[in-house]
Amino acid sequence: MQPSLALQDDQEHLPSLLATDAKELSYQLQQHQAKIFPPLSRKTIRTFSPAEAAAFIGIGEGYLRQVAADGHGPDPLANGRRLYSATDMDRIRRVLDERNGTPKYVPARRPGEKLQIVSVMNFKGGSGKTTTAAHLAQFMALRGYRVLAVDLDPQASLSALFGHQPEFDVGEGETIYGAIRYEDPRPIADIVRATYTPNLHLIPGNLELMEFEHETPKAMSSGKAETMFFARIGEVLTEIESLYDVVVVDCPPQLGFLTMSALCAATSVLITVHPQMLDVMSMSQFLTMTSELMSVVEKAGGRTSYDWMRYLVTRFEPNDGPQSQMTGFMRAIFGNRMLHNAMVKSTAVADAGVTKQTLYEVERSQFTRGTYDRALDSLNLVNGEIEAHIRSTWGRK
Repeated sequence: MQPSLALQDDQEHLPSLLATDAKELSYQLQQHQAKIFPPLSRKTIRTFSPAEAAAFIGIGEGYLRQVAADGHGPDPLANGRRLYSATDMDRIRRVLDERNGTPKYVPARRPGEKLQIVSVMNFKGGSGKTTTAAHLAQFMALRGYRVLAVDLDPQASLSALFGHQPEFDVGEGETIYGAIRYEDPRPIADIVRATYTPNLHLIPGNLELMEFEHETPKAMSSGKAETMFFARIGEVLTEIESLYDVVVVDCPPQLGFLTMSALCAATSVLITVHPQMLDVMSMSQFLTMTSELMSVVEKAGGRTSYDWMRYLVTRFEPNDGPQSQMTGFMRAIFGNRMLHNAMVKSTAVADAGVTKQTLYEVERSQFTRGTYDRALDSLNLVNGEIEAHIRSTWGRK
């Protein structure tokens, strides 16, 4: 039975509504962006206290003060206190290595140590995947490694956190799709961008990445693809691998061609999981599908062996009984494939995200000291554990 004309007049035309809402939302986001970061402003990384700087460099705070007093640190403030920039920390690392005559504090790869590509993934949104990837990439850069962050998620939240709004700042061919597309690919070096964090570069994302999901079946059926889809990301990364020590890939929250290509490029895999029953049930299906699809890719010649693979519990609330039980349940199943440390849920991380900042950027003064310190300690423990896995792969202590 057809609806009456009166009812048809009252009905809402979905494409028109979505187009109108998208236009208005885009405008308001642009205004919000301009308010937070005026057009001529640029995001910057904050300075760090002596205790923080010493921890990032890997020395005692007293030794750092001595090095700074010898003329290798920043000038003291009016109160005599020193605050250290990421550039200051890099300079001190080089000074220390020159003194020792060995590459101990500058952690760059050495001959025979392969590029580490960490793919961070989960099939279900809201697992803290992008937050994990952003903080891991920034932590490794502050530790002195040369880091490339790759945003494979069309939603491009990682890009926004690092100061690149996908709707306004990322043009055609400026995502990794520009380098891996089947027709007229660009050199990947033309796509990489510097960020406001020394040692950290970015390949941003936006909706253009969905083109790879649409174009891959066509290229495969027509026989135009010289390189199979699963090898394309790894292939282009080899062009710039000498420039980096660590690549952190934020995968899209679905198991498509981009994710499978990222898995084949990876040397290690980090799977984030929120310790709730529905999330764990969803992950069970995700693991089954991933296993089946990667078995097919393996038969076609794709790489499916990794230096390490770990599960990371995210948004963990230690005082939540069911979450603790679920975490224990997963530890009983996965054993040492679970990271020992969990990413604790914190209002500090959430509040920093409102202004598109990481916890390594916001000032402690914006939060109560306990809230900030608990969140930062949790992040540093998780990221330090991942760094230890990377160093172990290189054969370092």
